[in-house]
Amino acid sequence: MDQVIAQGLTPGAPLEPGQMSLFIYVVGILAVVLLIWDTLEVGRNDAANIVNSVFGSRILSRENAVRVAAVGVILGAGLSSEVIETARKGIFDPSQFTIQQALAIYTSVYIVDTILLYSYSAFGMPVSTTLTLVFALLGASFFLGALEADAGLGVVRWSNAGRVLAGIVCSIVLSGIMGFIIQRVVRGAIRDRWSSLPTILMFGGVIGGGLLAGLSYFMLVKGMKSVAVVQSLKAQIDAIPYVGPIFALLALWVVFGILIHVALIVFRRRAAELLFPLVTVIGMVCMAFAFGQNDLANCASPGLAILGAIDLHRQHQTMADIVEADVPRLALFGCGAILVLGMMTRNAQRVTRAEVSAGSQGSHVRLWAPRWCIALASVLLRKRRRSIEPMPSLAPTIVKDSRGKTMHYDPLRASVIICVSASVIATASSLKLPVSTTYVAFAAVVATGMADRIFVRGDAALKLGRSIWVVFSWFAAAVMASVGGGLVCLAVYYFGVWGMAACLAVNLLIRGYVKRRSDTQEIRVREEARERMHPEEFALEDEGM
Repeated sequence: MDQVIAQGLTPGAPLEPGQMSLFIYVVGILAVVLLIWDTLEVGRNDAANIVNSVFGSRILSRENAVRVAAVGVILGAGLSSEVIETARKGIFDPSQFTIQQALAIYTSVYIVDTILLYSYSAFGMPVSTTLTLVFALLGASFFLGALEADAGLGVVRWSNAGRVLAGIVCSIVLSGIMGFIIQRVVRGAIRDRWSSLPTILMFGGVIGGGLLAGLSYFMLVKGMKSVAVVQSLKAQIDAIPYVGPIFALLALWVVFGILIHVALIVFRRRAAELLFPLVTVIGMVCMAFAFGQNDLANCASPGLAILGAIDLHRQHQTMADIVEADVPRLALFGCGAILVLGMMTRNAQRVTRAEVSAGSQGSHVRLWAPRWCIALASVLLRKRRRSIEPMPSLAPTIVKDSRGKTMHYDPLRASVIICVSASVIATASSLKLPVSTTYVAFAAVVATGMADRIFVRGDAALKLGRSIWVVFSWFAAAVMASVGGGLVCLAVYYFGVWGMAACLAVNLLIRGYVKRRSDTQEIRVREEARERMHPEEFALEDEGM
């Protein structure tokens, strides 16, 4: 600091041309590196949201589920430009900052986002990439605006930020309500006979057709409305005021119902066994499409904004001249491919396994939650049991598939989880809202579990405690992102290249510490789960001592 002042360079003051060139050169390289890094971290955490239903019901192995979902992710990424502007300049007003200040904001968001996402993934915790991005942008622009911008706190577009946050909350509530109601209805009709031909002949066309109709309508008319053919179809639907969407949904429902019923008559038992697994796989591809379409904005937006700001500097323009980016499709497809690579990592497996276990209908699960969360869950469960007459679980008894793998939920519930999640996210994408894929999917898992009354078996307090811990951690992530984004932004702006180097060094140090702690916790959780499942082994060990 003293050395900087001694050289006549006041921290935070406009850089000299040579210094600005070095700053921009370093930020430009970092923009590409951090874009790839952040995209990898997004895929690493949000993978659970895409494949948890297919993996949890053992319809496909996790590796095969990721390969199938990759098609939807990459295609969705190529159509994500509509949502990308919300994160790029929808949270704050770039025109109120100099190019140097704007670069500091966007760079700090990446530095904070990468370590938050990695930390949560390492501990198997699903977290919203949308939330971390929005709050990091809020914190960075708020801190820097309060100290440097003429508009002060007015640099933040509070109405837009509130709209995004309201969209996140509404999507969680909608996913939870829809998941609970639909699951309770379909479970009441089918019970545990999801592969029984007589039962599926009676209800398969109605339930399967309804799920596919909702999925098709929301994915095509809402999620793909930028495609020319879909635009024409949507115009015809909108031509019938008020009842057009209802008529379209009913028409799709009838068509899919007839097709399913015909398949059941022709292929009999084989069709009955494959109906809900196929609906789940189709829903996963649609979910992957919606994920790539929505979450691509979170990881690509700051990097594209940095490159856009650098281009403005070269043209001797200011941030007031920033316009909507013309995003190359090839770049979007590339980001989609990096997302898929993130989905294949070990930390992504931890998130998938933990999220599936939290909604498992089995008695014993391999999970961790703080003691206060488990204690709170125990109190809630005791109060519920005292307030109503004890009722048995509606979920089928947990079984193993032909490969000996535990089915944490049956294909019937898996199809409801994935169809509800994909429909909600596709609708949000059509409204240009970068909502949380993580929160929507997790809400559907927990809500369908509540509909099936899974919290009455075995490790019920642990499963509910884990759900409480996940929700609490969402709020903690918002606080850490905003404070971290603000502090890192000030360091980058006031100390330039040295500030960036210091923040990246701290990022890597935290990463190493988190890896050691999470690996240790993973071993401990595995041992504790084994002790709960096989207490006789540990009893013999104690006797031997």
